[in-house]
Amino acid sequence: MHLRHNSIYPSRRSPVLADNVVATSQPLATQAGLAILQQGGNAVDAAIATAAALTVVEPTGNGLGSDAFCILWDGKQLHGLNASGRAPAAWTPERFPEGIPAHGWDAVTVPGAVSAWVGLSERFGKLGLATVLAPAIRYAEEGFIVSPVIAALWAKGAETLGEQPGFAATFMPGGCPPKAGERFCNPGAARTLRAIADTKGRAFYEGEIAEEIIAFSQANGGAMTMQDLADHAPEWCGTVSQAFDEVELHEIPPNGQGIAALMALGMLQHSSIRDHGPDDLMAVHLQIEAIKLAYADLHAFVADRDHMTDVDEMALLDPEYLKSRAALISEDRAQDFGPGAPKRGGTVLLNTADESGMMVSFIQSNYAGFGSGVVVPGTGVSMQNRGFGFTTEAGHPNRVAGGKRPFHTIIPGFVMKNGAPLMAFGMMGGPIQAQGHMQLLLRTELWGQDVQTAADAPRWRMIEGLDVACEPSMTPALLDGLKALGHRVQIEAPDNAFGFGGAQLVHRLPQGGFAAGSDPRKDGQAAGF
Repeated sequence: MHLRHNSIYPSRRSPVLADNVVATSQPLATQAGLAILQQGGNAVDAAIATAAALTVVEPTGNGLGSDAFCILWDGKQLHGLNASGRAPAAWTPERFPEGIPAHGWDAVTVPGAVSAWVGLSERFGKLGLATVLAPAIRYAEEGFIVSPVIAALWAKGAETLGEQPGFAATFMPGGCPPKAGERFCNPGAARTLRAIADTKGRAFYEGEIAEEIIAFSQANGGAMTMQDLADHAPEWCGTVSQAFDEVELHEIPPNGQGIAALMALGMLQHSSIRDHGPDDLMAVHLQIEAIKLAYADLHAFVADRDHMTDVDEMALLDPEYLKSRAALISEDRAQDFGPGAPKRGGTVLLNTADESGMMVSFIQSNYAGFGSGVVVPGTGVSMQNRGFGFTTEAGHPNRVAGGKRPFHTIIPGFVMKNGAPLMAFGMMGGPIQAQGHMQLLLRTELWGQDVQTAADAPRWRMIEGLDVACEPSMTPALLDGLKALGHRVQIEAPDNAFGFGGAQLVHRLPQGGFAAGSDPRKDGQAAGF
C-alpha cells in the first residue's frame, strides 16, 4: 500500500494517519470510539462503543436486535467471533408454506449483537460495559442530529415498514421519519442499553428486556420463546483463510459468505490478473468471473457449519478444486456458471486500532435496512430479519430448522502478512460484501492503492448469470469492454449505497501507526489521534 494519495476517484479524501484510529459509517459513532480510546480504553472497547452508538445513530442498518461477527488481533494472535443467532426452536419448513417472509416476526431469529459486545468486553476489554456504552446512551437519551444518507434510507424504510409492529411508534415520531438535520431521540434504547450495562447483557437474554421481547413476539404471532433467548451464546470460531502472493485474507467460517472471497482469490492465483492494472478491463473481467464461480458454490453448499455435512469449508478451499474452477474462466467471454462438485477435504462495519497494536474488524446488521420492521415497544430494540436467509428447499444444507443458524451475508475481513496483522477491513451491503472484500484486498495489496483510494474507487457487483451492476463513475471504455465480452452491464445510481457497499479500512504502517479510510458512499468518517 502506497501512502501518496492520488485523487483519481471522486471523493478526494485523504487517508487518516494516526497511532489510534476508528473508521465507521457515521461520524458521531466514530467520535464515540475515539472518546473511549482517549479515556484509556483499547481497540476492543472502542469497537463496542462504536457498535453501540451505531445502533442509535444509524438505525437504518443495525440495531439492538442485530447479529454480529468480529475478527480481532489481540497483539499476539487472531481471533474470530460468530455472534449470529439461531432460529426459534419451533421453526420448521412446514411453518412457511409460501417461503420465509422478509418482514414481521416470522423473519426474526435470536439477536446476537449484544452477546458479541459482552463476550468481547469480558475477554479483551479494559473499561467495562458501563463506560463504553455511555456515548450510545447519551445519543439515545439526549438525541442526535440525523445525517443525510441515513435520512434518505430512513424515509425508504418507513415507506416499507411503517405498518410493522412497533415501528412507527419508535422510528416515525409525529407520523413521519426524521429528515436530515432534525434531532431524533430514542429513550427506549437508552433504557435497554443501561440494562445491558448494569447486568452484563443478562437483561437482554434472561431478564426484563427479554421478557418484553417475548411478550411482544407472542402478542404478534411469533414463535420465539424465553428459552430461545436464554440458549443463545456467541462462538469463538477462529477464521478460515486464503493466501494471495504474500498476504492472507481471513474470514469467519460459515454460516457467512466470507468463504466466497477466499474461493475467488484462490482462483485468481491461477490467472493473469497480476499483469493488469486495477481498472483495466481484463482485471475487472477476471474478478467478475472468479466471484461468479465462488457464488455458485456459496449458494449451493454454504449454511450453518454444523449442517454442511456433504461439503465443508475445507472442500470448498481445496487448492486443486480451486485450480480446476479457475480453468473454467475464459479471457475472451463472460460465462454463466453453475456450482461445482467439491469433495470433502440495508449492515454497519467498523474498524478500530490502538497504539498497542490491537486491531478490530467488527460488523453488525439487521440484514435488510431496519430488518424485520418489528420494534419492541419501550425498548428501542429493532429486530433483524435474518430468518429470511434460510431456504425451505428440501435437501438444501441451509433449509430452515429450529436451533439452526441461517446463511449470513455480513462478514468482517482481516489481512495478515508473514504472520503479522496488516489490515482490518470490511464492507456493509448485503451480497456485495464478499465481492467487495476481494476488490479491496486486490486494490490495496496487489495494486498498492492506499485505503482511502481503494474505498473511493468505482465498484461492480455480480448480480446473477451474466448480469453485473456497475457504478457510473467507471470509464466508458471499461463499461463498453465488459459489454463486448458478454457481460450484461447495468448502471446503478450513485446513491445506491447498499448496492455498492460502504467500506471501512485500517491498514498498519511499516514504522508504526495506521492508515484509515472511510467510504464516501456513506456519511462515515475515519479519525484518529
